[in-house]
Amino acid sequence: MIAILDYNMGNVKSIANMFKKIGKEAKVTSDIDEIKNAEKLILPGVGYFDYAMDQLRSMDYFSILDQMVLMDKKPILGICLGAQLMLNRSEEGKPTPGLNWIEGQVVKFQLNLQGLRVPHMGWNDVRIIKDDKLVQGLPEEPRFYFVHSYYFNLVHKEDELLSTHYGQDFASAFSHENIFGVQFHPEKSHKYGMQLLKNFAEL
Repeated sequence: MIAILDYNMGNVKSIANMFKKIGKEAKVTSDIDEIKNAEKLILPGVGYFDYAMDQLRSMDYFSILDQMVLMDKKPILGICLGAQLMLNRSEEGKPTPGLNWIEGQVVKFQLNLQGLRVPHMGWNDVRIIKDDKLVQGLPEEPRFYFVHSYYFNLVHKEDELLSTHYGQDFASAFSHENIFGVQFHPEKSHKYGMQLLKNFAEL
């Protein structure tokens, strides 16, 4: 079973509905025992970095997630803010450290001089940077739906999985061993999102 973590920060029903469409078992849950027994995890997120970290802390998720992700090597997929939380820190939440699973920080777009709006919102092409099971079956430049003002600034280039251009090139997905993160919303990205979530379910 795939556990979609419910910590009051994500569009969890849409994610669950997408898994249902592709015929994969996934459950929205905040139950510690259900999370511990899951084969894979989804960490969604919409909102503010500091508040999201506070929510995870208040629900006693830290030690459980560290054990499952870092020690047991359970596959986990972070979506949007959920992926940002996996890094060391964010410019949006300078006082609060992230989960420290992926080396890097989350930085804000500075695109005013280019006449581009922030947040970056809507459909955009992505470019596959490296071969990975998460992107199998996707074309060379699939399209995904984005809503974000901050992006991943990764320390290790080899962690970058997908790249997107919006005023600049930025990493729009990463993968490191069993840890995956996407800046876009696969649950809102129709056939490409369905393929990506199907790939994750079948890892």
